[in-house]
Amino acid sequence: MSAQGVMEQIAALVPEGSRVLDLGCGTGELLAHLQKTRGCTGYGVELDDANLLECVKRGVNAIQLNLEEGLSIFEDQSFDVVLQLETLQHLRNTELMLRETARVGRIGIVSFPNFAHWPNRLQVLFGRMPVTKVLPYEWYDTPNIRVGTYADFEVLARKNRLRILDSFGIQQGRAVRSRPNLLASMAVFKFDRG
Repeated sequence: MSAQGVMEQIAALVPEGSRVLDLGCGTGELLAHLQKTRGCTGYGVELDDANLLECVKRGVNAIQLNLEEGLSIFEDQSFDVVLQLETLQHLRNTELMLRETARVGRIGIVSFPNFAHWPNRLQVLFGRMPVTKVLPYEWYDTPNIRVGTYADFEVLARKNRLRILDSFGIQQGRAVRSRPNLLASMAVFKFDRG
């Protein structure tokens, strides 16, 4: 999967000039891209010291915070967009963090590996847990606490009274809008509190 292609797909969902909070921002690459190409401002949230240093080198404002502790340091609706990209599957308090994303931002955007992608289904059919480019770990050493599917997130969003504004899958850096639960390795959802 092309990292640049995924970044462009996500960036296109963020309105120009938005105030953005990027949860689990890693090295700050996406936030730096949004600042440069879409005139956005905001902060990254990251736990890892080395990643925070990379954020600083990129000129990205970053806060060291453990997402498991929530977002109580931020006021309601204090950001236009809250990004939670490939972090949900690493969190124990997934549902709480989804609600916090909707509380802190006017719009939330999440992405996560789609466990229902057909190659994953095939590997499970043959009795093995999937190992792919998007899920590159063996079952015993994965940092993922949870696995979910595109369809699972639709149910979770309804349960939490979130309105899905846009959704699609990503496969090899391209948007998949037809049967994304089967044909995409990554799921992307843009939502608000409705």
